[in-house]
Amino acid sequence: MKTPTMFKNLISFTSVLFLAVFSLVAIRCTPPPPEPPISDAYKSKLITKEEARVLFDEYSRTNNMILTQARNGNPDSRWYWLSLEEMESYIQYVKENADKQNLKDVGIRIYLGKYPANHPSDKMAKPEFAGYQTVFLMPTAKKPQDSASSLKRRSIITDENADVENIQPMNMMNLSPPPNSMTNTMN
Repeated sequence: MKTPTMFKNLISFTSVLFLAVFSLVAIRCTPPPPEPPISDAYKSKLITKEEARVLFDEYSRTNNMILTQARNGNPDSRWYWLSLEEMESYIQYVKENADKQNLKDVGIRIYLGKYPANHPSDKMAKPEFAGYQTVFLMPTAKKPQDSASSLKRRSIITDENADVENIQPMNMMNLSPPPNSMTNTMN
């Protein structure tokens, strides 16, 4: 017995339709590829709250005491704050610009600074921060091989990373100028 042509076309059409629907469902149900793993190298650098307290107290007893004396008894700023969103966005900005420049071993150096008393208020998170210590973030990358290796050959210990001056540093974070903070407490 011969199968009618219309029935053969219907079987072919149904098979193609089934495969198409199955493929769409399978594609939609497939989880997105996993993001690259994040390094856990930071774990070896974690400290306890007690260890942080030791660092805070030592700074209070020494450096901050000298700063307070130099400021005629007025303490300087003690902490600096950025939101996670700001930090993540800045890190992404540095990564993107470093990738464009093919930079290797990219990092961020934290520098200490101080706002001059007449610093423009639009260049600080708040105008009352003028005259206070701050920190700013500077992108870094591995120095070219020839300069680092020549210094090592001469037995000079040096930092292998250099500031990347064509990627902008970041500042304008919140800080704790007195009297908003007690200089001998760490919250």
